[in-house]
Amino acid sequence: QVQLVESGGGLVQPGGSLRLSCAASVNIFGLYVVRWYRQAPGNQRELVAAITGAGTTNYVDSVKGRFTISRDNAKKMAYLQMNTLKPEDTAVYYCNAEHFRSKAGYWGQGTQVTVSS
Repeated sequence: QVQLVESGGGLVQPGGSLRLSCAASVNIFGLYVVRWYRQAPGNQRELVAAITGAGTTNYVDSVKGRFTISRDNAKKMAYLQMNTLKPEDTAVYYCNAEHFRSKAGYWGQGTQVTVSS
């Protein structure tokens, strides 16, 4: 059973930074595409950033230049570095891992990020 555990959320002032972490319990982490999603109250879950096993990344336009997704396959970890945070970044952030071939997908429990003064 694959488990994903997010950490690193919290309360931060506008303009501040947070680093989210996602720890995965899988055999070969490099076989999974990792995505970070977020969901604000009353909104649908939104894809924020993605990274392939080889390290190719993409981002939603609203976070380009502010957020950086990365991974360490040996440690079975993924990260989302969030800089210049804005109140509209407030949401629960979820880590998702999808096997590149079987498309089996797994979710973490989410971590709350609140940007407020």
